[in-house]
Amino acid sequence: MKILTERLTESPTQLRFSVTPAWWQERCGGDSELAEGLRGVLEARILIHRMGQDLYLEGDITGALELTCGRCLTRYREPVGERFRLVLEPAGSRVPADPEGAAALVRDGVFLSDELESGWFRGSEIDLGSFFQQVIALAFPVQPVCGEDCRGLCPRCGADLNTESCNCSEVRPDSPFAALRALRDGARGGTER
Repeated sequence: MKILTERLTESPTQLRFSVTPAWWQERCGGDSELAEGLRGVLEARILIHRMGQDLYLEGDITGALELTCGRCLTRYREPVGERFRLVLEPAGSRVPADPEGAAALVRDGVFLSDELESGWFRGSEIDLGSFFQQVIALAFPVQPVCGEDCRGLCPRCGADLNTESCNCSEVRPDSPFAALRALRDGARGGTER
C-alpha cells in the first residue's frame, strides 16, 4: 500500500488496493479475534491528489467481515463500507513528540494524528498500511450482533432461542434498587406509630 509522492499532481489519481486475510492477520499480530474477522478480501479505493504541498486522500473500504454474534454465538457476515479522508502535510524538519509517531514517520513516511484525518508525510514514498489497519479496525463493531432481533442463548440450558424454545422458567433478577427499597420500607416501619 505504498504511494510514490513525487508522481502525484493536482489532478486526482485513482488507486485500488486489496486487503487480503493474510495481510490482515500479519498486521493484527496476536489479536486472534480481530485476525479471524477478515476471511475474504476487502477493496480499498483511493482518490489522491496534491493541494499545494499537501496530499489529499479520500476513498472507501468495502467488503464484509465474519464475526461471532455476542448473543447467540453464531458466525455471521457484516458488510463493510467505511469512508475515509486524510490530509497529509509535509513534515519538513518537524518530529512527532511521541517515540512511536517518530518511528512511524521514519518507517512508513507517514505520521497520523489521533483523529486519523490529518498527519504529516516525509520522503518520496509513503506506506499507508498503518492507516488502513486503523480504518479497518474501527469498522469492527464493539458488540457484534447478528441482528437486532437476536434472542441469544438461554442462560440456563444454553439453547439458541432464535431456532428453538426451551422449558426453562424465566428467573427475573432482583432489581438493583431492591436493597434501597428494603431500607426505605424498614425506615417507614420504624417511624410509623
